[in-house]
Amino acid sequence: MAATTEGALKAFLEGLGSGVPFFREGPREGQAPPFGVIQREDIRLNTAANGDFGDPNAELSVVEVITVDLVQPARVKTSARVASNAERYGLAEVFATALHGCRLPAAPTPVTAVRVQDIDRFPIADNRIRESITVEVHRPLRRTEVVPT
Repeated sequence: MAATTEGALKAFLEGLGSGVPFFREGPREGQAPPFGVIQREDIRLNTAANGDFGDPNAELSVVEVITVDLVQPARVKTSARVASNAERYGLAEVFATALHGCRLPAAPTPVTAVRVQDIDRFPIADNRIRESITVEVHRPLRRTEVVPT
């Protein structure tokens, strides 16, 4: 079991067998692309799913917004004057498709839904392509701390 939802996403994405490593909060120093970075943006109460706030034992449902950034090389030099494309086209869409509707079995709390919100693509910078997948993870609010093993 992962200690965080981000860790569960990392385990799920790496388990797809794409050969792309994923990191929480940032890559290792000198990590060559392609790689992914998973960061939690926000946790919001799911006001549509929550019931009576007068009951201290009522389950509170939250939506955790997580960003999965995929970084790839844009081009690779094949000779002194020629460069060819190095991007793995559609890779972000493959990850988004796998995430949408998955259950994240390694998550520290039961996940009721995973929904992909969007995929953004940013302009090439430093010969790198960055695509960002925004994911909503619906789950109950934790009542106890998760201690990593």
